[in-house]
Amino acid sequence: MTANRGIFVPPFDELVDPTVMADLAEEAERHGWDGFFLWDHVAYREPVRAVADPWVVLAAIACRTERLRIGPMVTPLARRRVHKLARETVTLDHLSRGRLTLGIGLGSDRNNEFERFGEVTDARERARLLDEGLARLVGYWTGELEPPPVQQPRIPVWAAARWPNRRPVRRAARWDGLFPIELPGPEALAELVKEVRATREGNDEPFDFVVEDAPGAPSDPWEAAGATWVLTSLGFTARLEEVRAAIEAGPA
Repeated sequence: MTANRGIFVPPFDELVDPTVMADLAEEAERHGWDGFFLWDHVAYREPVRAVADPWVVLAAIACRTERLRIGPMVTPLARRRVHKLARETVTLDHLSRGRLTLGIGLGSDRNNEFERFGEVTDARERARLLDEGLARLVGYWTGELEPPPVQQPRIPVWAAARWPNRRPVRRAARWDGLFPIELPGPEALAELVKEVRATREGNDEPFDFVVEDAPGAPSDPWEAAGATWVLTSLGFTARLEEVRAAIEAGPA
């Protein structure tokens, strides 16, 4: 099976202007890419200085594209008010005519985004808040708040997991996709695919395995391991011209 191909970029520094990012997404759609996904951070470590709000940027992208699947990769639910996130996701789902995927996770403590802003720092507590928040989010999507999402029965949820941790993998298996980060290679993905499929045995609903790789890298090894999405990932120091060149090269 041929994997979908996406661009995965941080809205940092040269990429903080929503208009610039919308231009890039429009270019990506013209060059045959399937998705355009953004990092979700409030602050980041040096040398990054400027950070844009991904939800505002995604709204700009939704208005300028027609086909690309879009979303944050990933949103740490522990630092979000779930009812506010419900309103944002449903509004963006309507604006994009049903093209939003919500990437969620614990969030990384490497960038001092939690303690600095008075958020929960303990990983176990963040995990509890994540699971609790997901349950509340689905409640809001399925009738507690109106309007409902365009996508039914709900907006797809991809859950992140840092290799080789398995608890987040088990969480992801309950939703719509797994986004494992820091994988050592396709063999590790194949291992996770086998585990998730065993957990979901008897569940015929679609499930995505999402990986990231460097610009220009072939997607074949990841596809053979079970990836349904391969994202061309531009690191946190990505420059505008690097992103543009990756887009113009087209899906590998």
